[in-house]
Amino acid sequence: MLLGGVGALLSLLLILRFVDPPVWSWQVHRMLNPPEGYPAEVRHQWVDLEKIPHSVQLAVIASEDQRFPLHSGVDTRAISQALEEALAGDRLRGASTLTQQTAKNLLLWPGRDWLRKGLELPLALLLELMWGKQRILEVYLNIVEFGPGVYGVAAASEYWFKRPVSQLTPSQSARLAAILPNPWQYRAEPPGRYVLQRSYWIERQMMQLGVAWLSPLRQ
Repeated sequence: MLLGGVGALLSLLLILRFVDPPVWSWQVHRMLNPPEGYPAEVRHQWVDLEKIPHSVQLAVIASEDQRFPLHSGVDTRAISQALEEALAGDRLRGASTLTQQTAKNLLLWPGRDWLRKGLELPLALLLELMWGKQRILEVYLNIVEFGPGVYGVAAASEYWFKRPVSQLTPSQSARLAAILPNPWQYRAEPPGRYVLQRSYWIERQMMQLGVAWLSPLRQ
């Protein structure tokens, strides 16, 4: 039975390497357990990675996982640093990579329980092995939630800025990335104080990293 389950998982991931997912676990959870204010109809439009501006890609990497081009799905350096800070008395912060977040949104469930976190690790390694960086980033940008029932950067661009994703400015890209920690609490437009401050920081990180930081994703 275990081998059958592993085989089914590998087959599913292989299919999703080439076929865009029509539905994913985070969306299903929202549909079955809708929070207050969840819309009757969700917003989603798939857009291929090459049609997503570099500023959007770079903003999300700068905000969520600056070592994304370098690690193999799990950032051991970030995990070690988070544990050191926790042992020193600081609040335990998340150290999930974009790959782990993709695995969570696509295949797992919301929450912070240890079982889900434990499953994230092998799934992230499998995604890196079977998909590669470009596909991981493409799927993440198309399924992550940017507001109540708003999934993916194309829907988010239309929802928040009333313009297609191809026309997003770097500052608007940074604001979308800034709301990712809690898109139900924060607004990209008009932005509150936190989103503005966070987006300014993201823009500085984007300039430091530079578009060249995306080059390893295409190798």
